[in-house]
Amino acid sequence: MTAELADLGGWADLDFFHSTYPAIARAVTADPRQILPTTNQRFQALRLTQPETTRVVILGQDPYPTPGHAHGLSFSVEPDVHPLPRSLQNIFNELHADINVERPNGDLRGWARQGVLLLNTVLSVPAGEANGHKDLGWQLLAHQILTATSQRPTAYILWGKQAQGLEKYIQPGDHLILRTAHPSPLSARRGFFGSRPFSTVNSWLTMRGQPQIDWNA
Repeated sequence: MTAELADLGGWADLDFFHSTYPAIARAVTADPRQILPTTNQRFQALRLTQPETTRVVILGQDPYPTPGHAHGLSFSVEPDVHPLPRSLQNIFNELHADINVERPNGDLRGWARQGVLLLNTVLSVPAGEANGHKDLGWQLLAHQILTATSQRPTAYILWGKQAQGLEKYIQPGDHLILRTAHPSPLSARRGFFGSRPFSTVNSWLTMRGQPQIDWNA
């Protein structure tokens, strides 16, 4: 297994890494543009949140195309990034309105360590070119992860039509599935604001006898 696939734990058993990823890796390597995030960060979400610890899945689209922002987790940025990307700022606005939490920065690795899988459906992007790698085949990984995680009760946060289009890969079960508008400035006021996803997830976890997510971590 190559270095960028090290420490994937149970995720390494997904068929994607054997059947599809080799061709994607060749295409990414052959791309002369600056590719984000760095190779060693590309699967960071999977390393931090293993299959057996995943309790919540938040689906994003592709990494931030601004150098220095993306580090392998959907919506998350490195802790020194200011100002925050506008979608992330809107997420934090809803977080404050929902449960009165003020985040110190945009680094969401503390969520990931509690079982919140911050999964982008595309895991690489050329700098400055959002959706520049959307046709490489990355989406198959998200499809397989949704199928795998839904073998047991899981909370899914599906923000926007693209994420909601993947709901068909979630297998039937005792899941919590939250569907609202995307937190981007173009759509946040169409149903994202006021949706209270953070308190809803914690109430669901409590009903299942599980610890709540500390959204301030």
